Amino acid sequence: MTRPRPTPRLALLVATAIVLAACTEAAEPTNSADGSAQTEPTAAAVRVAVLKVQPRRVVVYDELPGRVSARRTAEIRPQVSGIVRTVLFTEGADVSLGQPLFQIDPAPFVADVEAASAVLARARADLVNAAAKHGRVAALAAVKTASAAALGDANATLAQARANVAEAEANLARRTLELSHATIRSPIKGRIGQALATEGSLASVGAATALAVVQQIDSVYLDVRQSSVRWAQMEERSDGDHGADAGAVPVEILMITGKAYDFKGKLLFSDNTVDPGTGSIAIRVEVPDPHRQLLPGMYLRARVPAAVYPQALTVPQQAVRRDPAGRAYLTILASDNTASRREVDLGDLVDRQYVVVSGLKAGETVVVQGQERAEAGLPLESVAYSPSSMAPET
Repeated sequence: MTRPRPTPRLALLVATAIVLAACTEAAEPTNSADGSAQTEPTAAAVRVAVLKVQPRRVVVYDELPGRVSARRTAEIRPQVSGIVRTVLFTEGADVSLGQPLFQIDPAPFVADVEAASAVLARARADLVNAAAKHGRVAALAAVKTASAAALGDANATLAQARANVAEAEANLARRTLELSHATIRSPIKGRIGQALATEGSLASVGAATALAVVQQIDSVYLDVRQSSVRWAQMEERSDGDHGADAGAVPVEILMITGKAYDFKGKLLFSDNTVDPGTGSIAIRVEVPDPHRQLLPGMYLRARVPAAVYPQALTVPQQAVRRDPAGRAYLTILASDNTASRREVDLGDLVDRQYVVVSGLKAGETVVVQGQERAEAGLPLESVAYSPSSMAPET
């Protein structure tokens, strides 16, 4: 009699039964409260990244745009009218205080000085004559030979001669001053721009256009504008412990390319009025410019100090969580590796770090990453926080 051969399906069922029986025997049973056998899985520890909070000095900055202006600007204008004979400077060069810039034709002013000198000489001669006449009349009046009227006329003539001399001296000084103004000099030290008048041009007193402009740019001003609301907050801080030293902190300057400037500025003052159109207040910063890198009219950005926290407690931004009501809280890790939630009051956000105003003490450990798993009550495995401390799980 021929025995039937086992089918492949039957062989697969037998193999599966053998594997299941082996797995059942490998499991270690444990006795439950009712005496039944159960298998207990081993719980894996949850890994979290933590940070021990330590106090540090924190400066809060407001980054504000602004425009550069020269420390001093002088428009070169003539004080006498005349034809420009010579331009005495190189455009774009540095000029010193009192350096000659333009020469106006001095011939008319030289003639005026000579005429005034002649008038003064004549007035002085008349004074000598009036003084001699007054002396003679006074001598005759002393012996009752000349009348009182003659003596009065002599006194008046002498006084008029003296006045004529004073007038002639003043006129000569005026003409001499006009002659000196024919040479136009720089009133400040700085860099001169384009010459707006050339040889043969008419230099006229009261003209709308200056002959040239000199700007002092070895140090410049950066004028920025800040919201009046933010300014009020800074003023409130200045009355407390966090803003008293803000004005003494150097101002960082960022170039138009975003690169940091080599020198730091100094906060000078805030304006006394608010712009009604923008609601902002002007703030002036003085910035050294020894290499003439900052030119008037250039736009820059200034990091203006708004507050200084000498002993601030800070936590990374990702360590802060919020409840449905919007209240901020942190997950604190205790010494026994248990986590608890604690509400905190936050201050400024500086470089992705929150300043904790209240609710946190120095030396406490904060969970920065993995808070959602720490709240489940599972065993915790803590590692020191760094931006790459928590690798993505696979």
